[in-house]
Amino acid sequence: MKKVLIAGESWVSQTTHIKGFDSFSTVVYEEGVEYIRKAIEKAGYVVEFIPNHLAPVQFPSSTAELNTYSCVILSDIGSNTLLLSPETFSKSIKTPNRCGLLKEYVYQGGGFMMIGGYMSFSGIDAKARYGFTPVKDILPVECLKIDDRAEHPEGISPIIVKEHEVFRGIPEEWPQFLGYNKTKPIPQGEVIATIDGDPFIAVGEFGKGKSAVFTSDCAPHWGPPAFVNWEFYDILWTNLIDYLTK
Repeated sequence: MKKVLIAGESWVSQTTHIKGFDSFSTVVYEEGVEYIRKAIEKAGYVVEFIPNHLAPVQFPSSTAELNTYSCVILSDIGSNTLLLSPETFSKSIKTPNRCGLLKEYVYQGGGFMMIGGYMSFSGIDAKARYGFTPVKDILPVECLKIDDRAEHPEGISPIIVKEHEVFRGIPEEWPQFLGYNKTKPIPQGEVIATIDGDPFIAVGEFGKGKSAVFTSDCAPHWGPPAFVNWEFYDILWTNLIDYLTK
């Protein structure tokens, strides 16, 4: 049974309620993984999920651990979460560079995908910073060095520009998205769908492995209900994982 690791897709929100003289705060933990997780599991894959707050400790710290997965997906998880384990950040102890391990994993034959979000690629305020890590060498696109968000509250449609097995059973007309991460095409990658002229889905082969990017979100808010409830949503993610794990 092939295993897929998804890391990220969670957040904690703190709200301050002000009622006249008094105020109080509430905190809520939320996840956005349910849509893509169900889609991949329906295709027969075993999915393991590591939310953002657990990733500094639980994300694999060796290529041997990574090699137990057929594909690793990073979705809305900044590079600092992988780079700064508690041992390194709090105790100044040397630990493996997990962005470097992901590069080794792909070059040895693993499948890798990055999905867009405020903490993907370069991210909001350029805080995700993957363009400054070894992960840049396994992305089929180039990260910007600035805040890379392209916000489109009016809605924007992707366009398939090349025939590819990823689009098997997928129509040309897609639901609209509300934003994406801007990236640049590179010679080592193949852009197979665009959005506002920028890469939307791109794929590439690096060493013995493969990688793909989906530069918008697999869940709200950039991926609105029309997308996550789209009848072809499950097929899309199945096709992408099948391509990466062949």
